[in-house]
Amino acid sequence: MIREELEGKYSNENKIIDFYETPVIAEGWMPAVDNVWLFQGDPIYYEVNNAVNDLDTITWAVNQHSKNIKKGDKAYIWRSGSGGGVIAAGTILCNPKMTQPNIEDPYNQSEALNKEPYLAVDIQLDTELIDSIVERTLLLSDKRTKKMGILTNPGATNFPVTKEEDGVIESIMNGNYEHIPATTPPEVIDKNKKRYWLYAPGEGSKMWEEFYGKGIMAIGWSELGDLKQFPTKNAMKIKMKEIFGKEYSYLNDGHATWQFANDIEIGDIIFAKKGREKIIGRGVVTSEYIFDDSRKEYKNIHKVCWTHRGEWDHEGQIIIKTLTEVTSYTDYYKKLEEMFSEVPGKVIPDLPPQYESYNAKNFLSEVYMSEEKYDTLNNLLIRKKNLILLGAPGVGKTFAAERLAYSMMGEKDKSRVLVVQFHQSYSYEDFIMGYRPTEKGFSLSKGPFYQFCKEAEPDDRPCFFIIDEINRGNLSKIFGELLMLIENDKRGKELRLLYSDEQFSVPENVYIIGMMNTADRSLAMIDYALRRRFAFYEFEPAFEVKGLKSIKRALKV
Repeated sequence: MIREELEGKYSNENKIIDFYETPVIAEGWMPAVDNVWLFQGDPIYYEVNNAVNDLDTITWAVNQHSKNIKKGDKAYIWRSGSGGGVIAAGTILCNPKMTQPNIEDPYNQSEALNKEPYLAVDIQLDTELIDSIVERTLLLSDKRTKKMGILTNPGATNFPVTKEEDGVIESIMNGNYEHIPATTPPEVIDKNKKRYWLYAPGEGSKMWEEFYGKGIMAIGWSELGDLKQFPTKNAMKIKMKEIFGKEYSYLNDGHATWQFANDIEIGDIIFAKKGREKIIGRGVVTSEYIFDDSRKEYKNIHKVCWTHRGEWDHEGQIIIKTLTEVTSYTDYYKKLEEMFSEVPGKVIPDLPPQYESYNAKNFLSEVYMSEEKYDTLNNLLIRKKNLILLGAPGVGKTFAAERLAYSMMGEKDKSRVLVVQFHQSYSYEDFIMGYRPTEKGFSLSKGPFYQFCKEAEPDDRPCFFIIDEINRGNLSKIFGELLMLIENDKRGKELRLLYSDEQFSVPENVYIIGMMNTADRSLAMIDYALRRRFAFYEFEPAFEVKGLKSIKRALKV
C-alpha cells in the first residue's frame, strides 16, 4: 500500500489538495466544487468486473488525495488493461478511514494486495456499465478527456476528475454524447495478429490428457449449442440465464464463451494451466471454432498443435478463470514463452501470412500527394533511414507515415510496423530497457524499440518504427547511447547497453519515422546532434492535389 510521506498542502476554495500525492497535475488544474473521483482496478489482481456486477457497495483503497476525498463525493470505477474504461458510477459513503483487509475476499486474485490495515473508502454503486463500458479509447480520442490522469499517468489507484471530464463521461452514459476530436491523435500501437491465452482444460485440468492426445482445446456450455449463433455477448448471457437460472450474472462465463468462439484465431498461442501455480502445456491454434456435436461433453472446440507437455512452476498465482487473454501484458506472456525456450517441443512450420498488396499508386490514392512529392519523401527515407514529417495538426502525418511504410514494403504487413507516442514523461527505461517493480522485487524490462530491433534483426525486409509527437519527449534522454547507432552509416555497429551487459545494434532494415506539429513550441528543444540524424519533410495541406479536388467537387464543398 502506498503511504503519504510528505506534508504539502494547497488550499483552494476551502478545499485541501495534497499536490504531492499526484505524479503529475496538468497545468491549470483545479478541483471541481463537487469533487469527482476515479478509482482504478486491475482485473489481473482483482476481479473488478465480478465485484461491480455482484455488489451494491464496494471498498476501495485510497492511495492519493486522501485529505480531499469526502463523504458524498461522486466516484467512477475504472477497469484497467485491454478494453479498459469506466465500468460503474457511484457515491462515496464515508471519508477515507483505516480498514481491515478482507482475507476471504472472493474477488482478490493476488497475494500482493492488502494484508495489513489500509486507508480506504466505501463506495455505493449506483450505475453498472459492464455491458456498456465508457471505453478508454473513446476518452483518449476526445479533446476534453484525453489528458485525464488515468490516461496520462495510469500508475496510481485513484484520480481526480474535472467538471468537464465528468460531463463528458455522463453524456456517454446518458446517450447524448457529441464527440470533439482531440487535436492530436491518441497513442496507437499496432499489434501482431498473434494473440496469447491462458486456458484451463476442464475443472482441475481433468480433461488435459484427452485434449492433448486429440490435439484440441475445448470448453463446456454445450447446452448452448453452436456458439456462433449468438450475435452478441449479451445474447449468450441471456441464454445462459434461461438454461441455468437467473441467480447468476454469467459475466465471466459469457465473456469466455464469446472469446472462445469469436476471438481465438489460427496461430494464437495457448498456455494450458493447472490450478493457480502450474503451467502444464503450450500449443498453437490450428483451426477456427468448431461445434462438434459428436462429443458427449465439451463440444465447443478448436484444434491445437500442442508443442509442449509437462509441469512448470508459475511465478505468483494464476488467474482462476477458464480462459484469459494476456496479449496486452507483453512482459507476462514473454516470460511464459521463455519457460519453454530451453525445452524441446514439436516444431510447427510457420505458414507465411497473406497480406493485402500496397504500392505507390495505393499511397497516392489515399494520401493526396503528388507523385513527385511522394518520390522525394520515399528517397529521403531510403537515403537517411530516419525521417521526420513536419506539419500542422490534422494534415494526416500519422496516416501518411503508415501508408508510406506499406508502400515501401509492398504490402500491409502490420507486424513490421510499430507506432508509439512520446510524451513529457517518456524515458530511456520506457523506450529501450529499465528495471520495473514486480511482486518479488525488480526485473529488467525491455522497451518497444529494443524488442522491435531484435525482431527485425533476422528479417531482411524493411521494418518501420513510427514515433508520433516525437518532439514532446526529451530525445537525447530517451535514445541515450543509441543516438549514435540510429545514424545511417552506424547501422549494424554494436554498442554496450546501459542496463545490460550485451552488445546491441540498430539493424540496417529498421526505418524510423517521426511526426512533429509545427505549431508546437517544443520544436526548439530538439538538439542539433539529433537534427542532423534525421531528414525533415514539411507535410502541407493537400488542397490543390487532384484527388482531394475531385472529392470536394463530388461533395460540393
